[in-house]
Amino acid sequence: MFNHFKKFDWSLIASAVIISGMGLLSIYSSSMGKGGDFLNFKKQVIFLGIGILSMIVISFFDYRNFKENSYLVLVLYSLCLLALGGLLLFADPIRGVRSWYKIGSISISPVEFTKVILIIILAKYFSARHIEMYRFYHIILSGFYVILPAFLVYLQPDLGSAIVLILLWAGILIVSGIRLKHFLILGFCGILLFCFSWSFLLKDYQKERIISFVTPEYEPLDIGWSQKQAKIAIGNGGILGKGIANGSQTQYGFLTEPQTDFIFSAIAEEFGFLAIVILSFLFLFFFWRLIRIALYVNNNFSRLFIFGVGIIIVAHFFINIGSNIGFLPVIGIPLPFVSYGGSSLLALFISLGVIQNMKINS
Repeated sequence: MFNHFKKFDWSLIASAVIISGMGLLSIYSSSMGKGGDFLNFKKQVIFLGIGILSMIVISFFDYRNFKENSYLVLVLYSLCLLALGGLLLFADPIRGVRSWYKIGSISISPVEFTKVILIIILAKYFSARHIEMYRFYHIILSGFYVILPAFLVYLQPDLGSAIVLILLWAGILIVSGIRLKHFLILGFCGILLFCFSWSFLLKDYQKERIISFVTPEYEPLDIGWSQKQAKIAIGNGGILGKGIANGSQTQYGFLTEPQTDFIFSAIAEEFGFLAIVILSFLFLFFFWRLIRIALYVNNNFSRLFIFGVGIIIVAHFFINIGSNIGFLPVIGIPLPFVSYGGSSLLALFISLGVIQNMKINS
């Protein structure tokens, strides 16, 4: 037991826990602006504890079962598809989106766990075919694993998570060594898909978010309101911030979703530019530890899985912050470890448990 824990990458774990702690502090502070409703804060603390415990338990599960047992992976993938499809039939809409199963006061989002299973599938698929990456049909076949859940997620409708799944696939393709010619072909197909989606798939409010991003003057008090208030909140913070529960945008309701989509702006307003620098440094340190472990492990499956986890976190990090500062349209992507959301936090720590086992067994 001692030797097991001794082989943990405690630096990686510590950075994840500290980042989560900064998120908890911001959630606690913004809860004061809700009349002292600390339910979300309490639930996030519980999920953090469950996440850390799950990471420890999963670290004892031999990752090679995922690598070698195709039936296990297929069953997990099928359960994810059933869970995503079930949302369309049984889930109650929350803000017009059917993305969560409600169990009492707890909401479970299957897409967060689907991301982990997709990383396993893609790592397994490409690690077994790394010498055949020149064959274009391998790329196309791998895409079917992603298209099915991405389409179900889009139907919820959750465009942001669907985009993250596509980015995961593209990122693992790049890491696996896709040819430039094939990558350009996929890029061209992506442009055609976007044009088709604009005409036939995207809903009006999704189009309006993109138009508002490209032309900020377009309905600034409606579609562009959230981004405008987010940038005001960031500017209000200065170097050291306004202090706990003292941010005007965060506390008085001007900043929409200060615990999820716009928690970055809430941190910037109440804890200042210094807190943002610290948070960014912690994420950089976390990514550096992931890369160190990826270079340390002795097989392609582990390496691709670790890079897949990194791709998900990087995608969330840049999309969330980009939407907060106005560089990207708002598509509802949380900040990893920081934003309120038990499913995301639990899935991330489960991934870290798998990574710890990969490090231990390498």
